[in-house]
Amino acid sequence: MVRAKAVVWAQEPAAPLVQERAEFGTNTGHGNLLGIQPFVRPTDYTSGVALRAKLAGYLDIARDEGWLCDKTIVVFPEYVGTWLAAAGGKPAVYRADTLQRAMLHAMRGRLGAFVAQLFTVRARDRAKAALFAAQARQMAGTYDQVFADLAGQYQVTIVAGSIVLPAPEVREGRLVLMKGRLYNVSAVYRADGMLYPELVHKCFPLWSELEFLAAGCVRDLPVYDTPAGKLGVLICADSWYPQCYGVLAGKGAQIIVVPSYLRPDHVWSQPWRGYDGAAAPADVDAEDIGRLTEGQAWLKYALGGRCAVAGIASGINVFLRGDLWDLGSDGHTVVVRGSSVLEARHGTGAAIVNSWIVGPTGPQVIGKD
Repeated sequence: MVRAKAVVWAQEPAAPLVQERAEFGTNTGHGNLLGIQPFVRPTDYTSGVALRAKLAGYLDIARDEGWLCDKTIVVFPEYVGTWLAAAGGKPAVYRADTLQRAMLHAMRGRLGAFVAQLFTVRARDRAKAALFAAQARQMAGTYDQVFADLAGQYQVTIVAGSIVLPAPEVREGRLVLMKGRLYNVSAVYRADGMLYPELVHKCFPLWSELEFLAAGCVRDLPVYDTPAGKLGVLICADSWYPQCYGVLAGKGAQIIVVPSYLRPDHVWSQPWRGYDGAAAPADVDAEDIGRLTEGQAWLKYALGGRCAVAGIASGINVFLRGDLWDLGSDGHTVVVRGSSVLEARHGTGAAIVNSWIVGPTGPQVIGKD
């Protein structure tokens, strides 16, 4: 078992630029979902200090807008913690023009640990798995400290996007690592900076992720008792599968949030290529493949189209944006408020989207079929 290491934070620089700020609904005292789509670059992952500074800047903006309260749930996107694999690397890691070259530089920087992991990891892409495993202790400690610190400082519940780690668990409110396969997981932090006792494991990794990641079990998806209500979290592709909503609704979820990462650039407006990583559910129209755009498919088959059937009145889906080597990024924030599905305006930069949670006297969702 590996415990996270403490980090001493430096003073943050000025707030980052935000291309879009949007607000849906009004404050009725039931809390709010604050979706943050940060625009990140490799240099934001040189250290925990750098990442915390970037993310704190967005929370400062939200505080100035009046969007932080004791019932706020802040949602960061998928993989926002994963690129901490680059932390502490040589300048060549951050200057690389492709992810492959960045990984090669990172491997050379931790060659002994990488080689040791290369002979023990279980994955089809052993090199990628070994790199994450070699960096796992540093990644886990930094991720845990960054988000615990932010939750405690701003006194909000934080859904901390996701991070790739080997067999992570929560012990005494902190993130620890065990020996095992790599998973894409999300952690949820209380306003006192402590972790809720269960992590969210991605259950439906994409084909590219299955090369080095294991899949979580749908029936193990947790529901968190937050000040704003019972919260479920689905990591990216999991939001496309109705069984995930069924499990969360069966455990009493009132709110569902989705941290996502979508690539490459401009894919939101391109033809949808269908399901990736697992078979399409029975309710998917095969003729939609190539007919819908990627964005239209997200609205129909992910959070926007599935919350009502599950009886979920509030939700938000956020995407990681940035200039990360040659990966690209895209995605519009999607908000569910009662029977309404709202899409924030498109932008290539950072976005902060606030949705006030629908109260018992507000609009109601369509009941289950």
